[in-house]
Amino acid sequence: MSKLYQASSVVMLALLAVAGTTIAKDYSKHASTGVPASAQAFMREAAAGGLMEVEVGKLAEQQGSETDVKQFGRRMVADHSKANQELQDLASQKDVKLPFALDAKQKAQRDQLAKLSGSAFDRANLKAMTTDHVHDVAAFKKASQTAQDADVRGFASRTLPTLEDHLSEARRVEAQVQKGSGG
Repeated sequence: MSKLYQASSVVMLALLAVAGTTIAKDYSKHASTGVPASAQAFMREAAAGGLMEVEVGKLAEQQGSETDVKQFGRRMVADHSKANQELQDLASQKDVKLPFALDAKQKAQRDQLAKLSGSAFDRANLKAMTTDHVHDVAAFKKASQTAQDADVRGFASRTLPTLEDHLSEARRVEAQVQKGSGG
């Protein structure tokens, strides 16, 4: 009986050790920052998107052929730079690491746009801005309602109206450019 008790104790200790390791791994996703993994993922995606918006906005300022395209680009740079700074401040408080440069896919997209000029640039730029802001509005709306971190929810809620306005403006300017180009 004693050997059976010892064997079952060893098995129990081994199971507890494995369970403890699994729990520790799951906890480590949150422990270093105190921010749930899903909220961290939202923050990183928002930061990456914000960086891209600034880059594409700069291109629009430089290469846009329509005044509204250039003005929209300036607004993208100003609004997204402000939001990026707010997000960076929040990430610093929460010890969450955010991207600070475009990834390879984003660089390729930016470079494709940079090769265009005139009305071809305007159309491609606005199509990209509209598509991107549809995605952004949905992601920020979801985060404003469901993010498990109150500060992340607050950031998403404060930023959402600006993104909705960007989407509306992108659609307006895109329709104007399409109409003007006969497209």
